Amino acid sequence: MSFRSKFGNRFVYGLLFFQMFISCSISCLAEELEPRRWAHLPIDTNFTGAGYAYTKADISFDPVLKIEDGQVDLHTWAAKYTRTFSLLDKSARIDFLQGYQKGRWSGLVDGVPTTVRRSGWTDTIVRFAINLYGAPPLQPQEYAKYRTATEVETIVGAGLSVQLPTGEYMDDKLINLGTNRFTFRPQIGLTHTRGKWSCETTAIVALYTDNNDFFNGQELENDPLYSLNGHLIYTFRPGVWASASAGYDYGGRSSIEGTQKDDRKQDVMWALGVGLPFSRHIGGKISYVGTRTLESTGVDSDSFVVGLSAFW
Repeated sequence: MSFRSKFGNRFVYGLLFFQMFISCSISCLAEELEPRRWAHLPIDTNFTGAGYAYTKADISFDPVLKIEDGQVDLHTWAAKYTRTFSLLDKSARIDFLQGYQKGRWSGLVDGVPTTVRRSGWTDTIVRFAINLYGAPPLQPQEYAKYRTATEVETIVGAGLSVQLPTGEYMDDKLINLGTNRFTFRPQIGLTHTRGKWSCETTAIVALYTDNNDFFNGQELENDPLYSLNGHLIYTFRPGVWASASAGYDYGGRSSIEGTQKDDRKQDVMWALGVGLPFSRHIGGKISYVGTRTLESTGVDSDSFVVGLSAFW
């Protein structure tokens, strides 16, 4: 028996919100609140990393839907590769991020317990960034000398992140790990370093293409989602750092077949992170990321992240 025939339209429209949560929040959570994304790096260097995140979220629905105690338990494994280079006499980088997720969605629909499980690949994310001011393109040896001699520095960067429709997607299901559309996130950032302290801020707008093969062949559209985040970073010594982050996003309201839904996002986010070196070329990171909705319907989530990275 299908979800639609068993629970009616209330559950179907409730699951639409689950879909918005997956496509707009978890898939880009790490990217939206990642510190040190504009950090000065040596050129012609490769960076690779792998990480695991556990996310637990509570979902608040419109009371009319009679869906209560909505929850998500999500496990994410991700791999990332970064290559730095010189472009137009500026330091630049390109990143590739690929994740795999396994999750469980649960809730009460008219008092009846309901559970949905999914596992598979997420959308691939590719990001290009260039430092327009500061952070000169330097080879590793020159870079080490420059970093040792530089106490005060300001960096202005610009970038574009593209989320590709490569993730697990089934057009007859409402909950998917992939989004079946492109998402473009132009961004601009500013970092100011003075001694061991760094302040960083990034503005991002997410622009969504239409999903023309949404549930049962419907068309899904989303308004732009605007995000602003900031980070305060303290470097104890090279490779050892701690960060505190905060962010805010607004927008992303969806339309199904031209009918606009009352699902505008407005969230606050915060994070704490610590980076530690294990050797000259290998380091680790531990962080916590929290989000809370400022709307009557929305998602409150807590994520715990661990990761390893290496460079050569």
